[in-house]
Amino acid sequence: MKVTLFVTCLIDTFQPNVGKATVELLERLGCEIEFPESQVCCGQPAYNSGYVSEAKEVAKNMIRTFENAEYIVTPSGSCATMFQEYPHIFHGDAKWEGRAKRLAEKTYELTQFIVEVLQVTDVGARLDGKATYHTSCHMTRLLGVKEAPFTLLSNVKGLQVENLPNAQNCCGFGGTFSVKMMQISEQMVDEKVQSVEQTGADYLIGADCGCLMNIGGRIERLGKEVKVLHIAEVLNSR
Repeated sequence: MKVTLFVTCLIDTFQPNVGKATVELLERLGCEIEFPESQVCCGQPAYNSGYVSEAKEVAKNMIRTFENAEYIVTPSGSCATMFQEYPHIFHGDAKWEGRAKRLAEKTYELTQFIVEVLQVTDVGARLDGKATYHTSCHMTRLLGVKEAPFTLLSNVKGLQVENLPNAQNCCGFGGTFSVKMMQISEQMVDEKVQSVEQTGADYLIGADCGCLMNIGGRIERLGKEVKVLHIAEVLNSR
């Protein structure tokens, strides 16, 4: 099976280890990976800030980049959600709406792809310790991927997964929200860190690097001893 990797800006810039783990994991599961170098931002920061015309130009590049892919897989629920938004952005545009719809139909978040397309629930991973999982807003509420991460984590040998209190609450990142509403964002992420502490977890796991960067940064500043991991890193551990 041929998979085209959409690696995302945050992973490319700040967490390339997550991209590497994603590639190694998918290859171990029998996938052939392609990585088009013309991929850039999906346009989400501009779109969420109200710059729709600018976001459309970025989206057109991504449609051209990925439209010949068999499957598009990204280790980011948030960015996968943005691809699902493209048909709405180009609604009524005879040239782009159909292309946007076809792109959206073959785009998957990593755990969603593994469970729903590859039909795999145990990737043979091992990680000893106690963990809790942060359910990011875009991935659960908009993309609708809720069970796949927990299904895969439940089969990681040596890992005890604890429920995160107030799991439905946003971590306060929200893209540009964390910059524009910094004081509110800080209170939200502090609440999230407190919830993580209540579980006694050694690891905080998530599937969106924006959330993990936000929560992880606050954990580090507060001097807490919780290691933050993307789910791709966990599933690739042996």
